[in-house]
Amino acid sequence: MSTYVYGITASTHPSLPEGMGGVGDPPRPVRILREGELAAVVSDAPEGLRPKRKDLLAHQNVLSEAGAGGCVLPMRFGSVAPDDQAVTGVLAERAEHYRERLRVLDGRVEYNVKANHVEEAVLHHVMAENAEIRALAEANRKAGGGSYEDKIRLGEMVAGAVKAREAEDAAALRRVLEPAAEAVSTGPESTGWLANVSFLVDRGSAERFLAAVEQARKDLPHLEVRVNGPLPPYSFVDPGPAEPAATAAGGAGTGAG
Repeated sequence: MSTYVYGITASTHPSLPEGMGGVGDPPRPVRILREGELAAVVSDAPEGLRPKRKDLLAHQNVLSEAGAGGCVLPMRFGSVAPDDQAVTGVLAERAEHYRERLRVLDGRVEYNVKANHVEEAVLHHVMAENAEIRALAEANRKAGGGSYEDKIRLGEMVAGAVKAREAEDAAALRRVLEPAAEAVSTGPESTGWLANVSFLVDRGSAERFLAAVEQARKDLPHLEVRVNGPLPPYSFVDPGPAEPAATAAGGAGTGAG
């Protein structure tokens, strides 16, 4: 039987949720595996696990219950190890790393920030900043729209300028937010987002971070900025004792994505 891993914490954690229901139908009972100073919150792994709402919520509920009494290193949804021995073996092998992560992440949460361009606003910026594009657009206008080749050339120039602006705006967004965070983790690129970044924030400084987000929205009004959090600090735990199961592909979205 494979072992599903919810999170890692100290073996002295005061409120580990042993016995509560976890993922699966019926829910698999949650149990605790201890190895030295560390413990893993686990259950048996159901076959054919998929990122359904019921199981995503079960994963989050176990972590919420465990995190209520102390720091827990969260694993992403679908993290499965071959068996209990594989989990305790990794806890022993990487004990120093996990103890260090528990110290660093105690009292910290994650905020994931995604941003993309407001189309009309960024086009206004591109036209205002690029004299060559303005000149070609004006020439096309005077020519009743311009030739097919001129239209294509203008479209390519605008697309290139917008693409270059994406990198500039992603960097500008980070410059505003980084001073209000303790660590930063860049997420995978995804269609429609020019920035996908997670920030590690002290719980006591959450209002300061959210104020920085509002400042970024004012400073960069041509961006649509979305914030998800506070979250368990998924992006600052790696590596874990298990990999997301192939059957749960995409389920890691329970983390910061």
